Amino acid sequence: MINELVAQIEKKDAPIVVGLDPMLSYVPEYIQKKAFSEYGETLKGAAEAIWEYNKGIIDATYDLIPAVKPQIAMYEQFGIEGLIAFHKTCAYAKEKGLVIIGDIKRGDIGSTSTAYAVGHLGKVQVGSKEYAGFDEDFVTVNPYLGTDGVKPFVDVCKQYNKGIFVLVKTSNPSSGEFQDQLINGRPLYELVAEKVVEWGEACMGDTYSNVGCVVGATYPEMGKILRKLMPKTYILVPGYGAQGGKAEDLVHYFNPDGLGAIVNSSRGIIAAYKQDKYASFGETGYAEASRQAVKDMIADINGARANR
Repeated sequence: MINELVAQIEKKDAPIVVGLDPMLSYVPEYIQKKAFSEYGETLKGAAEAIWEYNKGIIDATYDLIPAVKPQIAMYEQFGIEGLIAFHKTCAYAKEKGLVIIGDIKRGDIGSTSTAYAVGHLGKVQVGSKEYAGFDEDFVTVNPYLGTDGVKPFVDVCKQYNKGIFVLVKTSNPSSGEFQDQLINGRPLYELVAEKVVEWGEACMGDTYSNVGCVVGATYPEMGKILRKLMPKTYILVPGYGAQGGKAEDLVHYFNPDGLGAIVNSSRGIIAAYKQDKYASFGETGYAEASRQAVKDMIADINGARANR
């Protein structure tokens, strides 16, 4: 699966991923009104509004981007109806040829970890038949429980040609409370990075591993160190734009081959129409505003890489 992601990035010259993390407040009023008129101000109405909103963004951007990253929490808040919208979003994006990175941040052990992996990446046995649950291509994984929590995901990845991104150094301000703590003189995130390399050796693509990692854009100096520690690990980079990460800070997340990282933007793209820069598109042009924001982000990231 990492080969497919790399191929899409190269084909579109776009090392970016659009985070489909919709809050209801992002959804234009006319879409909400239409959904509520059909289903009422209910969980189903909210989920329908989010699905229509996502569909518009996918339709406007799929030819420019290699992947989308739906954050499952934004759907789970609407219960079962929200999960249906999550599933529909993943399926529709896949129809459009996009790689799906399910941002689920699961982490458990044994059969529970296996069930998470099967539900999101693999297939579940039902009598004599097998069914894919959510059928994402990659998911994010929390490594706090160690190998017991990650290996079941790696096993499912090998069986179904899928991938994971393991949290190593996250973009949030308090990440250092645990991730930066020194163990025998070294920060914990470096030790996690070394385990990611070890896990990834069992699950290689042509050049990069199907076991990637997450390193936030807000800690570029740490990102530079981690890039060297994990030369064959693809880095998913959150924190660009709205969280303060700048393109020029991210050049060292990439390898000399120009690959090795994919940068995420969520509300900076999906709610672009709310920004002064894109306000001229208006609510009804929200998807076109997202398309322009994607073009601007690609130019920003690629410009920084060219000037490395």
